Amino acid sequence: MKKSSVIQFIKFGLVGVSNTLVNYLVYVIFVSLGVHYVIANALGFIISVLNAYFWGSRFVFKEDETKEKRVWWKVLLKTYASYALGFGINTVLLVLWIDILDIGAYFGFVGDIIGWASGFISFLPEKMTAGEISEIIAPILNIFITVPINFVINKFWAYRQKDK
Repeated sequence: MKKSSVIQFIKFGLVGVSNTLVNYLVYVIFVSLGVHYVIANALGFIISVLNAYFWGSRFVFKEDETKEKRVWWKVLLKTYASYALGFGINTVLLVLWIDILDIGAYFGFVGDIIGWASGFISFLPEKMTAGEISEIIAPILNIFITVPINFVINKFWAYRQKDK
């Protein structure tokens, strides 16, 4: 792998952290407001892809002036399309982790930590069910699967530039 690709992947990772935080924050806000986790996930996706496009265009996949100029709206549409695959995988995995495997049953200590933290942070619940814990843990697990997929698709399709 070329050094420039490694640096680009690191930059993508940095943008991915901000993108993931935006996605997760939107997700948690809507889940805590009682919105179904699949809808909260969709809202997080829509907002976080805008974040990804903004930073991807300016920081990660800078335009090469020696190649054909990109059309911004085509790149935006391709960015949404490329992240749609990750969104689909993410949604399927959420259903798997939450509804089928009920991973919250294996992560009870997370509920204990959140319950302890509720003494300091008033909006946190004192007690959480396994299902509620699943809804918090599942998106974190999904990061390890969707981020590498999104990098490859963005690098080689969404932000690809043709030679002049």
